[in-house]
Amino acid sequence: MRAVLVLYFKYFLRWDDDMATSIYHVFVALCYLTPILGAIVADSWLGKFKTIIYLSIVYALGQVAMAVSAIHDITDTNRDGSPDNMTFHVVLSMVGLFLIALGTGGIKPCVAAFGGDQFSEHQDKQRRTFFSVFYLCINGGSLLSTIITPILRAQECGIQTKQSCYPLAFGVPAALMVVALVVFIVGSGMYYKAEPQGNIMLDVCKCIGFAIKNRYRHRSSEHPKREHWMDWAEEKYEKLLIAQIKMVLRVLFLYIPLPMFWTLFDQKGSRWTLQATNLDGNFGLLVIQPDQMQTVNPILILTLVPIMDSVIYPLIQKCGLNFTPLKRMTVGMLLAAIAFVCAALVQIQVDTTLPTFPSASQSQLKLLNMGSTPVTVNMPDNEPLELSAALASDEFFTFKAGNISISLTKSGSPAQAKLIPLVSGKRQTLLIPSNISEEWVLTQDLIKKPEEGNNAIRFVNGMDTDVDVSIAGTDVGLIGPSYYSNYTQITYGKTTFTISSGSQSCEYTKDFGFGSSYTFFIPAITNCQEGITMAEDIKPNSVHMALQIPQYFFITAGEVMFSVTGLEFSYSQAPSNMKAVLQAGWLLTVAVGNFIVLIVAELAKLPKQWAEYVLFASLLVAVCIIFSFMAYTYTYMDPAEIEAQFTKKVHDDDDDDEDDKSKLKKTEIEMVKKDSIKSHDEDDPDKQTKM
Repeated sequence: MRAVLVLYFKYFLRWDDDMATSIYHVFVALCYLTPILGAIVADSWLGKFKTIIYLSIVYALGQVAMAVSAIHDITDTNRDGSPDNMTFHVVLSMVGLFLIALGTGGIKPCVAAFGGDQFSEHQDKQRRTFFSVFYLCINGGSLLSTIITPILRAQECGIQTKQSCYPLAFGVPAALMVVALVVFIVGSGMYYKAEPQGNIMLDVCKCIGFAIKNRYRHRSSEHPKREHWMDWAEEKYEKLLIAQIKMVLRVLFLYIPLPMFWTLFDQKGSRWTLQATNLDGNFGLLVIQPDQMQTVNPILILTLVPIMDSVIYPLIQKCGLNFTPLKRMTVGMLLAAIAFVCAALVQIQVDTTLPTFPSASQSQLKLLNMGSTPVTVNMPDNEPLELSAALASDEFFTFKAGNISISLTKSGSPAQAKLIPLVSGKRQTLLIPSNISEEWVLTQDLIKKPEEGNNAIRFVNGMDTDVDVSIAGTDVGLIGPSYYSNYTQITYGKTTFTISSGSQSCEYTKDFGFGSSYTFFIPAITNCQEGITMAEDIKPNSVHMALQIPQYFFITAGEVMFSVTGLEFSYSQAPSNMKAVLQAGWLLTVAVGNFIVLIVAELAKLPKQWAEYVLFASLLVAVCIIFSFMAYTYTYMDPAEIEAQFTKKVHDDDDDDEDDKSKLKKTEIEMVKKDSIKSHDEDDPDKQTKM
């Protein structure tokens, strides 16, 4: 569902790039904040199995709400295709996203930990294999979704209006979530279901709070110093719980720098997808949509995970290098930084091909000669321009916004001069009629690239009669004499237009790329293919989408080394009763990372996107250096062994207590016997006399 989410925000809800990116990352952050709630519910109340079931239902309801929020008909549509009653659609989609965040976040810490629970303590190798297979399964689903969901989104649906089919793109995941839930429930008898062990999260918080409070209370006293600040909780809590919390805190301390990796990683679903809308997705036999480019990530994961596990890591081990999990994670962070350097290089290339649109104080003007003879145009601060018959100028001319004087000279006609009102921040085209003494028409042109990598086209009628244009059976509408049509969005590929006037008609065919804008001038309904002239207002995307592959390769290689290793590391270093808690802590780093995207982007306010990519890469390198020092000082531990030692110690202490109690009881019996004998002797007169 995330594959099309940022496009849904931009092209259905009509938010700009920054707003769409911000809400996208807020949603992702919420998805990774709610795991804390899921961990509490699973560990203290329902258990992992029931938590997965109940919150999956919430998840499915959220998907249904998203599908419903994307439904609208022609009575609920503005001219640009957006819904008229926008408030309803925004509110319902936000409710849907909240339910999805609650559902997916709630089950995230439970699914991985529930899978890990199926293995006994001596099955470490099998558990490691499970986490790799688990990650492969996730990305297998991601691969299918990033291929299929954009295809569903690209379909035209609606009885009265033809729009991108977001209801289908959101509805299919909802249906599949229900199917997945049923399959999971059917396998209930096959699972080992660990019973919830009480509200361990609350116990941990209380214990930490007591330790801090107790340490603060005795800050000025002469109490002996303790080895660890958590030892100040020994007066109230068991040593085993304190030892377990120490283990968790040591790992959580390592997590502090990790959000920066996710800051970069999750931008592949927002900034990188928007970057792809300005790229050429023609791969020959295959045409890739901007939101389908994310498919490269799961494809590479399915390839790299087995290669890493069976080839790369064993090879490194044979070379005598100790490539520990924390070292793998460090390398993964560096690879993510390299990915963003690659993204910056692609963006620099894209920026060189983008048209220069007018600033807020400027206006741009293009001229189209609709006559059958050339015309000479004189404009301020420009050389006289010779415009051929039925042709437009090759480029837009930039002027300061306001009225400018333009004079036209045509062979056989007196010169004509008029004041042309130029609107600030706009592009306009001046339609010069055959008779220059008639009214000059000024059009409003596009001031941004067409949406979703589509092409925007319009038609100018140079005839004295109405012209009707239809594209693939869709009627563009009648165009009056010496006037123009609205823009029509068409997709990549060969398109045929049918142009008719009265009883005459002809066809015009053109092969379109991505992200272009054209004005077609119709001088007559005879031999359209040769008679119609074309003005290229915005050039098609010329930078190929394949240039994004290196950045996807590096970010995916980094993900395999960082994320897969991190999941296994989190599980292996967690105490037996705090697996879900530490998984929630791991997922929390993802949430913080997505908030960092918003903070850095908001504070930096960089005018160029490539500069923002370089900034993020630099920040990750700096954080990576800090993490490498922290990892160097970390000592790996076996939680089961530590817990066993404390359990044995407690057991031995209990045995010693029993021995002490037994000895004390024997002593008391001896004393009672002596007191009894003494008392008896005192009561005997004969013994008293003898004494």
